[in-house]
Amino acid sequence: MDAQKIEPEKILLAKNIKPTPIRLKVLETLLSRTHALRLYDIENMLDGVERTSIFRAIKNFVKNNLVHEIDDGSGATKFALCEDRCECSLKDLHVHFFCKICEQTFCLHRLQIPSMKLPADFTVESANFVIKGICRNCNI
Repeated sequence: MDAQKIEPEKILLAKNIKPTPIRLKVLETLLSRTHALRLYDIENMLDGVERTSIFRAIKNFVKNNLVHEIDDGSGATKFALCEDRCECSLKDLHVHFFCKICEQTFCLHRLQIPSMKLPADFTVESANFVIKGICRNCNI
């Protein structure tokens, strides 16, 4: 997404999220990056905004399918914007790439997590597929 062409207020309203100043700042921060961010990263980028306010905004975004959580094995949950029509259901799950050098995590939306045939008494609630290696920026 290109942060210059996107109106954050319209994005929030489309997801039925009230566009408060804090939510707009958090969304603008997420829009400004091409990789997933930790809560700590967002806090540092929004100097002066309370951690709890940022956390509440992120949780609201997750609840309303604007942002998804990523466990890339780094020890900290990361957050990335969902694609426009994402409902955060199993059909929307995609692969993530974790760079071992810069420790950034990227959504690979075009690579879907393959469906698995599980035994009849198993129910899938979520899935996580992370590829680890070196990103294009660090590969130069």
